[in-house]
Amino acid sequence: MKRLIDFAGAIILSIIVFPVIVVVSVLITITIGKPIFFQQQRPGLKGRPFTIFKFRTMSGKRDELGLLLSDEQRMTSLGRILRKYSIDEIPQLWNVLKGELSFVGPRPLLMDYLDRYTPEQARRHEVRPGITGWAQVNGRNAISWEEKFKLDIWYVDNHSIWLDFKIIWLTLKKVVRSEGISQENHVSMEEFRG
Repeated sequence: MKRLIDFAGAIILSIIVFPVIVVVSVLITITIGKPIFFQQQRPGLKGRPFTIFKFRTMSGKRDELGLLLSDEQRMTSLGRILRKYSIDEIPQLWNVLKGELSFVGPRPLLMDYLDRYTPEQARRHEVRPGITGWAQVNGRNAISWEEKFKLDIWYVDNHSIWLDFKIIWLTLKKVVRSEGISQENHVSMEEFRG
């Protein structure tokens, strides 16, 4: 049932937001340049890797040694707006259509983190990852890693269609209020070191 809802919802939303996708793609091409999409390998269900898609929010600026500048220095003004209203997440509808993501589930983090989880934290991969999740509506990036993982595991143990609808509703409220987008003194979330 959940997969059916995800698939149907992704098709409907893709049609609705298509004009937004076109406009944002043009704006990114003009202000940041190509490629339009940020692509990265992330662990999915049971830790299997997949490629996640987002709109690019950062430039590719490098220092004199050829190393990428910090996230704060590369974040563009357009990127800040896209992140503030979670517009950068729209391309993940493609991941939902492919069955790699659900609308609701623990957020897929970095592949590098897989070896850093405790056995309990690794349970977050027992369900399909999501565009939003229980941790996102209870602090998003403004809470600690430990709190985030506890919320993820709570979701794994308690998930249901009705809880998913509640999380989607709470997510919409969070997006409108732009709450919990980043940690203090960070553009997003600091690295998880285990």
